[in-house]
Amino acid sequence: MRKTVIVFLAVICLGAGVRVFGQFTAAELGEYDKWEDFLKTAKIVGQEQIQGALAVTQPWILTLEKDGVQHRALWKNVLGERVGGFKETWKGEVAAYRLSRHLGLNMVPVTVEREFQGDRGSCQIWFDSWNTMETIRSKKLNPPGPKVNAFFRALFLQRAFDNLISNEDRHQRNYLIMDDWRMILIDHSRSFRTTKKFTTKLIYDEKFKEGPNFIMAELPRAFVEAMKALTPEVIKQVVGEYLTDEEIAATMARRDLIIAWLDKRIAELGEVKVLY
Repeated sequence: MRKTVIVFLAVICLGAGVRVFGQFTAAELGEYDKWEDFLKTAKIVGQEQIQGALAVTQPWILTLEKDGVQHRALWKNVLGERVGGFKETWKGEVAAYRLSRHLGLNMVPVTVEREFQGDRGSCQIWFDSWNTMETIRSKKLNPPGPKVNAFFRALFLQRAFDNLISNEDRHQRNYLIMDDWRMILIDHSRSFRTTKKFTTKLIYDEKFKEGPNFIMAELPRAFVEAMKALTPEVIKQVVGEYLTDEEIAATMARRDLIIAWLDKRIAELGEVKVLY
């Protein structure tokens, strides 16, 4: 029974950021250090590589064990250009987790660097969700009344975060939906782009290909203030070696675009309809 409880906590403990924003409780977030250490030091007792069209980076599912606790993790070491011209980097996985935690977003699972088979790579806690966004839509499921507002606010946070990190790969299988409708974000190896396309315009604004509803309609004031407080030095301190100076500068450029977009929206609608 104790082992079951511990493993359940491993599933939901994703970091200890500034604020929770409705995704995890303070008690759950308090396990952050414990599970980072688990991912780094637990013994590998099983391994299986994911193949096929749904796993283009061909990551590994590692089964880890330490002190009687066993849990799975996702390990990837992809680095460089891929078919289709996409730039992939496992370092983006670690940087996205660390930045999510720093901003108080706490929607990205615990992710650390770990060596496997002689290679450096990202190692992220694995858990099984109730659904993905893909299955939610295919089954035509909707959150129950009390969960509707929180669910859509989580979507708005996702769009703000992906705008900041220039994540161009937020397909519907990269949203994990828990049975209580909490939202977890995975797969950030195509993030932190530096080209003009990703430093002069936002991914999620009124011009997004799927329509003008895919915007950062409303955001927590604390999250926006945390973004405003970012500097190149702060980002460097948060992410360490996992972003280059060029990637940090591009992140700051997108931060400025987000703040300008929000200022314009506030001027049009009033702050009370944009920030909470």
